[in-house]
Amino acid sequence: MTKNILITGGAGYIGSHISELLLKDKKKVIIVDNLSTGFKKLINRKAKFYKANINNTKKIKSIIIKNKIDSVIHLAASLIIGEGEKNPKKYYKNNVLNTKSLISTCLNTSVRNFIFSSTAAVYKDGKYQVTEKSQLKPKSIYGKTKLAAEKIIIKNCKKNKINYGILRYFNIVGASPSGKFGLINKADHLFKNFSIQILKKKPLLKIYGTKYSTKDGSCIRDFIHVSDIAEIHAQVLNKIDKINKSKILNCGYSKGISVREVAEKFLEYSNQKGKIIKAPKRKGDLVKIIAVTKNLKNFIKWRPKFDKLDVMVRSSIKWEKSL
Repeated sequence: MTKNILITGGAGYIGSHISELLLKDKKKVIIVDNLSTGFKKLINRKAKFYKANINNTKKIKSIIIKNKIDSVIHLAASLIIGEGEKNPKKYYKNNVLNTKSLISTCLNTSVRNFIFSSTAAVYKDGKYQVTEKSQLKPKSIYGKTKLAAEKIIIKNCKKNKINYGILRYFNIVGASPSGKFGLINKADHLFKNFSIQILKKKPLLKIYGTKYSTKDGSCIRDFIHVSDIAEIHAQVLNKIDKINKSKILNCGYSKGISVREVAEKFLEYSNQKGKIIKAPKRKGDLVKIIAVTKNLKNFIKWRPKFDKLDVMVRSSIKWEKSL
């Protein structure tokens, strides 16, 4: 069984939730983060922390050897769609070259499993429901760099007999039920933006693009609670290790919710009279996309625990109030 797990980007939003869960499972968690977008506040006290860049091959290699790492969960990345369009070089370096560097550092070590956080942004726009075999044609720089990283992982892992799990996230939201971990980084994240607004005297909830060909003109997304995503990581890691097989899996709820519906749900929790503001659509945004998750559910017998919009919204607001 997996015992010593290295999480890159472990001081971030998703990494902190995964750490919390793995430590509960009595795993030894080692976190590597350069703290450029991560936060010391989110590092679990029971985890071992190294401040480092993942392209520092010498340091990463010594961390792997010293801690007898058997599995890597690779979350470290640049992931804001709008920023990627403006700064493609940064995204290529952080998401592609750094992944290449990390995977080559793992070769000929004790690492036998590699989990990668990919994205729904690798799929072709306009496909409403996507399976893992749907056409891959990223619209954004972010999606393109994540797809390039996927290819590097598959090629190197196959050649070197490392099990890989590529998890294509849909839209991650919410905060941990323990109240200890949530999203600090603003990063133009829908639920974060709305949570901040809801606590103001005159909340203004901005929707980017209101003339799409959807039921209410706003984008449609498959939102998934961060605690369910953490659970998926833990279970997929155990499974690929146990059966010695690799897998690409969509991670969502197979449920489309419009951005307008989300805004209206947030307004229900406001004590003030809030307003929805229409803003121009952004370059790189997909119109509508939801995950077909049959493979995920068959692979790990996973069932979501936090899939109600109400739960996702409330946990986001509760976290924002605690900051």
